[in-house]
Amino acid sequence: QARLVESGGGSVQPGGSLRLSCVASGFTLAHFAVGWFRRAPGKEREGISRISGSGINTDYADSVKGRFTISRDNAKNTVYLQMNSLKPEDTAVYYCAALEFYSDYQRVLGSWGQGTQVTVSS
Repeated sequence: QARLVESGGGSVQPGGSLRLSCVASGFTLAHFAVGWFRRAPGKEREGISRISGSGINTDYADSVKGRFTISRDNAKNTVYLQMNSLKPEDTAVYYCAALEFYSDYQRVLGSWGQGTQVTVSS
């Protein structure tokens, strides 16, 4: 069965960095656009970045633009999210999902996994 597993979260101080990984199994990730999402305490899940199947096209929410970088290595069936200059408001559980269309965060494929916890505090 197709699965996506997130990893790489942890606890860091403001200004620190983390690199999240999203590894696919049971299907070829290169065929799909992929989005990163997060759910902060008391808030709805929101899309924060996405990447096309080829990796040529990327997009970022204003809240993370200039600080986060999405990339992919299709040979490893993996999508990454490099997070720099982290702020306390970045604290959330981070999820990845395949997208039906690159242009639409709302149309995700499959079900949500466990996600990976990112905590930014001093």
